[in-house]
Amino acid sequence: MRVSVFGLGYVGCVSAACLAGMGHEVIGVDVNQVKVDLVNDGKAPVVEERIGELIAEVVRTGALRATADVREAVMGSEVSLVCVGTPSEPNGSLCTTYLERVTEQIGAVLAERGGLGGRGGRHTVVFRSTMLPGTCLNLLVPILEKHVGGTAGADFGVAVNPEFLREGTSVRDFYDPPKTVIGEFDRASGDAVLALYGGLPGEVFRVPVPTAEAIKYADNAFHGLKIGFANELGAVCQALGVDSHQVMDVFLADRKLNISPAYLRPGFAFGGSCLPKDLRSLVHAAQRADVSVPILAHVLPSNSAHLQRAVELVERTGKRRAGLFGLSFKPGTDDLRESPLVELAERLFGKGYDLKIYDANVSLSRLLGANREYIETRLPHLAQLLADSVGEVLEHAEVCLVGTRDPAVLSALPHGGDGPVIVDLIHLPDAEARRAEPGYVGLAW
Repeated sequence: MRVSVFGLGYVGCVSAACLAGMGHEVIGVDVNQVKVDLVNDGKAPVVEERIGELIAEVVRTGALRATADVREAVMGSEVSLVCVGTPSEPNGSLCTTYLERVTEQIGAVLAERGGLGGRGGRHTVVFRSTMLPGTCLNLLVPILEKHVGGTAGADFGVAVNPEFLREGTSVRDFYDPPKTVIGEFDRASGDAVLALYGGLPGEVFRVPVPTAEAIKYADNAFHGLKIGFANELGAVCQALGVDSHQVMDVFLADRKLNISPAYLRPGFAFGGSCLPKDLRSLVHAAQRADVSVPILAHVLPSNSAHLQRAVELVERTGKRRAGLFGLSFKPGTDDLRESPLVELAERLFGKGYDLKIYDANVSLSRLLGANREYIETRLPHLAQLLADSVGEVLEHAEVCLVGTRDPAVLSALPHGGDGPVIVDLIHLPDAEARRAEPGYVGLAW
């Protein structure tokens, strides 16, 4: 394919060189004439493993050249990859100035070139820059449509194709990616991006444009979180005289719970007799040792904030008769200790909601020991709140919170807006279908 790559920084330079190495005819574009001249001389404008040799080779064969002329690049290509920077503004917000400028320039040339059926056929604009969900559809597509004088998906293609390149190993990462994500405005746009990467390993995900934008942030936020977690734990271990690397070696060996998909699905808050108390004691030990652990110290407040979001969803309905399905901290048990559903019930009851609760596993007569002590302290009115059946709750409630996957509950939940408003705390099995229905609200999806 004939490809133009806008921006010859780390991402653009590596993308241009690697695509040329795969056999595509690539034109690199940059406003910095020094970068343009370096590439045309067969030299890399960035310091990166293997990039120098690769650029020298693809420039020698004629597969890659560079220019500062936007018109020349767009006219000479079928696909434009936008790889310009999106730095932070002083207040932390995303700077889209360079994205907007390049998008305007590409759109102006496409207007001259013509879209579908024009001289060069349909052109696809692919945004590789990191940008917040909504940036492409709400900001960049309107800019393109205004300057082209046409419609995205008909007169020109649009896609988002986030990169997963690590500086220092970016050439290796390009040719052996962990995944390829294509946020496609329409099927033809996705096909054009897919054709760029034919033959590369790794799973391909074709998703809506905003999903592709968000995936990059999910990746980077988690990577930062992992590094911060490891460093904080290391500092605590050192203060307690423990070999942190030995601890992490064992931690990393657990591929069932630790390094796995476990716990990484948006849902309700955590609770139980282990996680809250162990986090509290670890943070307390760090504080006694004068070790700052802001990530660990904010896990429980974050958990509480997520629970509060559920309360706010109920408040927004304006309803006063509430039902809650589920009470124990984990389905299939009667353990109420530090259950987030108990906390949720406590907050709703404290706000004056007329509340009914059903949990098939919870019976006051069977609660013993610490379990009974906990509920008598936190929710002393539980006896009057417990319902005997799913139907009793549904008949009572104007708004129903679902915190269990009990088949008896799931099969009884009404559809299509009939009955109470459903507040989904767990991502119900039919959540995708329910999204389109009135009277359904998901907590975090």
